[in-house]
Amino acid sequence: MWNRADLKKKGQQAFNKNYWKCVLVALILALVSGGGGFSGSSSASPSAFVGSENDDSTSVTVEETSLEDGITVHIDNDIEEIEEDINEDIAEDINIDSDAFAGISKNVMALVAGIAFILVFLVIFAIALVLDAFIFNPLELGCDRFFYKNLDEPAEVSEIAYGFDHGYKNVVRTMFARDIYTLLWSLLLIIPGIVKAYEYRMIPYILAENPDMDKDEVFARSKEMMNGQKWNTFVLDLSFIGWNILSLLTIGMLGIFYVGPYKRATRAALYDTLRGDMADVTDVIEEAADVIVSGDYDEQ
Repeated sequence: MWNRADLKKKGQQAFNKNYWKCVLVALILALVSGGGGFSGSSSASPSAFVGSENDDSTSVTVEETSLEDGITVHIDNDIEEIEEDINEDIAEDINIDSDAFAGISKNVMALVAGIAFILVFLVIFAIALVLDAFIFNPLELGCDRFFYKNLDEPAEVSEIAYGFDHGYKNVVRTMFARDIYTLLWSLLLIIPGIVKAYEYRMIPYILAENPDMDKDEVFARSKEMMNGQKWNTFVLDLSFIGWNILSLLTIGMLGIFYVGPYKRATRAALYDTLRGDMADVTDVIEEAADVIVSGDYDEQ
């Protein structure tokens, strides 16, 4: 059973013996894992009605005068007043139409802007997805391989290209599946997404040693290695919180030159420990199976 102090000591020692290369690779890893108007008018024509009153838009004065040859009806239409009323009606209609057009224009512009935003977001998301799948994930694998190899002897920066030279298609497919599965679990609830992220923690390291391993087998092995270890790994990550705060206080400089490489080296040490534990269990099981098959065991 591992403990945090031993892992962090092992990671720190590996980091210190190859300092500048570890800083560079950790920085690369942080970058790839840390994308026409119209107007309407209405017109009204004056009307005269004999012996009656018109509506509000016209003013009609009826005067009855008795003459010798009969009754003559005179209708006096105030032309100027009628013209003013008509002009007011036209202006009012124009204002109403202009307001309606302005409202429609704003809605159309908002709709167009919303569609444009969605299209731009989808394009950016698609580009980020492609870059992540075909470039960033293989780089992540290579960086993790560097820190794992650096535990035993100073590793070379060229290790970060390992994912491009070995089993590239399988690496892309498996790492992309990891990202999609984590995303889908996170959409359900935050906690399941976090749990799955820890369950898949060892996938890059497993692929770094076995780039052609079948995807399902890689997932199964990572799950087996992290079985019963997720909480302890979470606490291990939390133990760096003090260093993270100091990194923020130094505007990230401490993170670049110390905290980042230190954490990555410790994670590699965790993989190395879990890998050794699983190998020991496998050896014990195989030895027990051989004994049972051969019958070469003492009777109890």
